[in-house]
Amino acid sequence: MMQHDIKSIARLFDMRADFVHAHPYGSGHINDTYCAWYDASGQRIRYIHQRINHNVFKNPVQLMENVDRVTRHSLQLLLHQDHPEAHRRTLTCVPAIDGKPYAIDTAGNVWRTYPFIERARGYDTLETTEQAYQAARAFGEFQKLAAGLPGERLHETIPHFHHTRKRFEAFLIALENDSQQRAGEVQAEVDFVRAREADCSKIVDLIASGEIPERVTHNDTKLNNVLLDDVTAEGVCVIDLDTTMPGSALYDFGDMVRTAVPKLAEDATDLSLMDLKMDMFEALLKGYTGTATFLNAAEKQHLAYAGKLLTLECGIRFLTDYLQGDVYFKIKRPSQNIDRCRNQFAFVQAIERRMSELEDKVLAVTA
Repeated sequence: MMQHDIKSIARLFDMRADFVHAHPYGSGHINDTYCAWYDASGQRIRYIHQRINHNVFKNPVQLMENVDRVTRHSLQLLLHQDHPEAHRRTLTCVPAIDGKPYAIDTAGNVWRTYPFIERARGYDTLETTEQAYQAARAFGEFQKLAAGLPGERLHETIPHFHHTRKRFEAFLIALENDSQQRAGEVQAEVDFVRAREADCSKIVDLIASGEIPERVTHNDTKLNNVLLDDVTAEGVCVIDLDTTMPGSALYDFGDMVRTAVPKLAEDATDLSLMDLKMDMFEALLKGYTGTATFLNAAEKQHLAYAGKLLTLECGIRFLTDYLQGDVYFKIKRPSQNIDRCRNQFAFVQAIERRMSELEDKVLAVTA
């Protein structure tokens, strides 16, 4: 069902083609996304029009400044390299009539437009190690292209998004307030987090000391945020750049591990079989380090640890939301957030059991 008049939205952009029709597109739950067909001198072409959710992203104009800077820089590098598919390897912003990379409609909504990346798609569930390898390569290439971004520091679209220490502190506040009187039923999970308090500061302390550099990172490396070529299955283009901002390469790799390597799905409740898909870890590691050639020694040293940290952080966020009354993550049943938390913590324990094995694999690939 169409919620917006996309033909009117299209007039806000310098499309240089005639609008034909549009329909809702994709499975995202945050922004409103539409695929629109246009006629360009007799040829049908597609574009993506997207309304940015300003309830989640409080400053969508700053967000679009980030996206425009990163995508422009990436395209310039690809063109300089004479890449045969430069315009297919990065999102590009279609300018609004006023030349800005976004447009604002009469209701105050911020919109953006991208050319549609044809003959490629994202996968909600990775089926093969080759898909994991290609997705990880694409994320590494994305970071590599953004590594030399000139100018001032990017805006933080969601401040402290992967600052695990601050996530821990937010958990403590929720625990103390106990607004839903749920603390008593999650004592085991509370103890689990408290026992790993030192983990929450490890990466942020390394960044603060300068041992690990701050980089331009994606910060939401779910593997369906990479489009894979329909024919070759190669990782073509990284999408969903709303959280592209200053961060650590370790956050991006760690979140890939969190989403691709568990043997059980995130909503599984029988956790007795939780373990690692070690072949998926190896595929991610080889794909990512194959293109992320900028990593320093400290970053390489903590690649295995990053998977544990990002999983712990996500579990803490689920636990915090449960204590607060399920106000952030969407749920379909009352216990879903605490079940998600337990699932993440089970994966943390699985990583801890096999950490030396993971570190050996990292060393073998990066040495």
